[in-house]
Amino acid sequence: MRRNPHAIFATITASTLLLGGFATATAQAAPAKAESLYAPSALVLTVARGEDPMTATVERAVTLACAPTAQGTHPDPAAACEELAAVQGKFAELAAGPSNRTCTRQWDPVVVTAHGVWQGKPVQFSTTYGNACEMAGSMNDNAVFAF
Repeated sequence: MRRNPHAIFATITASTLLLGGFATATAQAAPAKAESLYAPSALVLTVARGEDPMTATVERAVTLACAPTAQGTHPDPAAACEELAAVQGKFAELAAGPSNRTCTRQWDPVVVTAHGVWQGKPVQFSTTYGNACEMAGSMNDNAVFAF
């Protein structure tokens, strides 16, 4: 029986890759461990130009995490988290008050969106305003979308 060193090397290499692939797949399938006692609150907030949140052009976007501490790329995460906590993460209630701002009726639509998790619950929010002035007035200049 004659041994071919190239065939032996190929067999060993294939076996190593195959077993290595199983080890990698097994390692990636391990369940995630809870690292915190806090319910997750992590959001991506956007301001975009257009009428439809699915097709609007994103002009600005930030991240906001509120538990266990306020952080993210939002310019004032502590104030934004405080405002969201006051409305229990209900983004529609951020615009609940009347606006004292006078705006033109120019149609230049702006869409604001929030996607992620608030206190462990999924969030998908979007609303369209006629223009940036209308958005700022409706949001009562709150910190959540002030970026």
